[in-house]
Amino acid sequence: MPETEHPDSPDASPAGVASAESGAADPVVELRQALEKAEATAAENWNRYLRAVAELDNLRKRAARDVEAARRSGVEKLAGELLGIVDSLEMGLESAGTASAESLVAGKQATLRLLRAAFDRFGIELVDPVGHPFDPQLHEAMSMQPSGTATPGSVLVVLQKGYRLGDRLLRPARVIVAGEPVASGATLPGGEGAPDVN
Repeated sequence: MPETEHPDSPDASPAGVASAESGAADPVVELRQALEKAEATAAENWNRYLRAVAELDNLRKRAARDVEAARRSGVEKLAGELLGIVDSLEMGLESAGTASAESLVAGKQATLRLLRAAFDRFGIELVDPVGHPFDPQLHEAMSMQPSGTATPGSVLVVLQKGYRLGDRLLRPARVIVAGEPVASGATLPGGEGAPDVN
């Protein structure tokens, strides 16, 4: 029987070893291919990330420009409305030396109407709460005064009207709040007798 060479024997030919290895995949080659694929994926993801960051930055800048343009446009519209009011006030001042008191009052009333119309166009609302319940969100109580005619806790007098823009309060109304009526003959703080409310 002829002798065959054993692959592990020192007499085995290198060609026999190479042919045996070619049948099984080389793990180093596989790892290199996997590494190259992972590096390509990582590079693609990095490029996507950079593009997304640049896009977000551009979006932020564009939004800031849009907000600034809207603000500027709103200011321009309000300024345009106020110009008519300034013109009316200047005409009143120019004619102050020669105009009658009635015409000056009529001019002031016309100017006030112009200003209120401008407020209406911009959504600025008057807060004039006489007779309404006191609301600390809209009113600033300057004092409390006993009243026999008004409901206690309601606004008795408005010292300075308030204004709001939508849900935002620009200035609270400064008010005097009605308190409980003082009985006749009672003594008020400071030793004074209560006025007769009848």
